[in-house]
Amino acid sequence: MIKKRHHVKKNYLSVFERFVPLEAAQYCLTLYHHYGFEFKIKKSRRTKFGDYRFEPTQQKHVITINNDLNHYAFLITYLHEVAHLLTYKKHKNEVKPHGQEWKNAFKMVSLPVLNTQVFPELLLKKLAHYLRSPKASSCSDPNLHALLKQYDIPDDTCLLKTLKVGDQFLFNNSSYKFLEFKRTRILCLRITSGKKYLISQITSVKKISPSNG
Repeated sequence: MIKKRHHVKKNYLSVFERFVPLEAAQYCLTLYHHYGFEFKIKKSRRTKFGDYRFEPTQQKHVITINNDLNHYAFLITYLHEVAHLLTYKKHKNEVKPHGQEWKNAFKMVSLPVLNTQVFPELLLKKLAHYLRSPKASSCSDPNLHALLKQYDIPDDTCLLKTLKVGDQFLFNNSSYKFLEFKRTRILCLRITSGKKYLISQITSVKKISPSNG
């Protein structure tokens, strides 16, 4: 029985070593064992990076994280969801999902990895600033999200906000035209239908030439 437990620990350590900075892998494993939750790695989801939920019928806590996040984004998302678990354990559904109780928990679980052994100095400074009053998601902080995106594996996409008025791009297999900025979103024209949509500035898109769209 003891041997089996060590085998499970070794497997999960290798998982964390694959998805988070090596210097933070052991800490992530410690959180996993200490708080006792089911951990699942999911395929990319457009609407979220990760989530936490409590399943009352089975009396278990479940955390899921997307598999396409870079190491830093994966770690931040993991800590974000662990903070939800801690908040639920202490307060159940009596507090707001991203209220002060969650913010305090997020700060607490993040402190052990807020150092230059885990994060590059520039990202560490931005993250420390973000944690003064964390929002519902790192996506809610455009500057932090944009900085995190710089550590993604390079591909042929870019952030929508980096394009110019009049540029065309692909999003969800449809062609759009950049019209104008609208606060945190951008008004875009779907070329095939002529309908207009507000799309987040930090959406990943593929720039195309007018002849392609």
